[in-house]
Amino acid sequence: MLESGLDNSSSLSHSSLPVDPVPSDLDLPIALKKKIPKNVQKAFGDPRWKVAVVEEVKALKKNRTWELVTLPKGKITVLIVYVDDMILTGNDHVEIEALRKILAKEFEVKDLGVLRYFLGMEIARNKNGISISQRKYTLDLLKETWMLGCKLSDIPIGVRHKIDLAKKGDLVDKGRYQWLVGKLIYLSHTRPDIAFAVRTPRKGLHFGKHDQFKIEAFTDVNWVGSIEDRRSTSGYCTFVFGNLITWRSKNQNVVARSSAEAEFRSIAHGICEVLWIKRVLEELKIRIHPLAMMYCDNKATISISYNPVHHDRTKHVEVDCHFIKEKIEQREICLTYVPSKSQIADVLTKGILRENFENNVDKLGMIDIYAPT
Repeated sequence: MLESGLDNSSSLSHSSLPVDPVPSDLDLPIALKKKIPKNVQKAFGDPRWKVAVVEEVKALKKNRTWELVTLPKGKITVLIVYVDDMILTGNDHVEIEALRKILAKEFEVKDLGVLRYFLGMEIARNKNGISISQRKYTLDLLKETWMLGCKLSDIPIGVRHKIDLAKKGDLVDKGRYQWLVGKLIYLSHTRPDIAFAVRTPRKGLHFGKHDQFKIEAFTDVNWVGSIEDRRSTSGYCTFVFGNLITWRSKNQNVVARSSAEAEFRSIAHGICEVLWIKRVLEELKIRIHPLAMMYCDNKATISISYNPVHHDRTKHVEVDCHFIKEKIEQREICLTYVPSKSQIADVLTKGILRENFENNVDKLGMIDIYAPT
């Protein structure tokens, strides 16, 4: 675990020393008195939460529950826990082995060796990198929904197909519908193109070794694509060290009066994602190039972002425009034009031709992990 706010990076390791009782005068349950903040920024803005955190750390040190030690430079060990399933990884083999022994001493654990399966995700390794797939999960889902024998489709959705609400039709089982949606959402954790995933369950994401230590992002928008409420669909995907890490496809909250407004909003969302990733990597002490590359296929939007001339036509997008311009001037983002045919995020916002679709899927890093090598 990393502790922020210190001059040097630190890790917390368990100590077997006896634990003293917590002082009775310690006022820690502040969450019972006030609503818990929704994010770290709001918590840092509340002085009472700051005091509570400081007192909690002091209590841990006083009770000798943990020992604060210096994190070796260039070394990192990560323990990922979900209920009773854990992943232990990192590049510090000595620390990993020590942590493994501590866990075995305190808990009843079973070491399954090299990671191959975790929470429905199948992991495969080779000399080129690591691949993650949900083949069994996908096949089980198709079997449970009686769709194993369905006719295959070349593309997940037609180029000009529009999704709308059915005015008439038979009522569906609400509980089963919610169950299916939840299954598909979980499946999308390894498959950016959820419809394509159902057609080819063998495919998964591949994380390869690259020499480029930078962040790249692609943003796109389908202006007024929804025929129900005329809201636009934003889409972005981010790459860290050449590998796809996060992606999103979502209707915008308000109706955009122009394609530029929709583009600005989509770019702003993408920048927020990039900044969050940069902060996470910085906290983990992972070196990256300070300038993140962001690609957009709208030249007018890029031009206004670098040289915003505010007049009546752009006043309604001033907030997003100022935010984008600020990050460009701070040298955190470089907004660059990319032709529409090379816009990877297209696959997240609209139906596209088969050739473009397959090309974008390849660029996302999706491969058949069961194909013979």
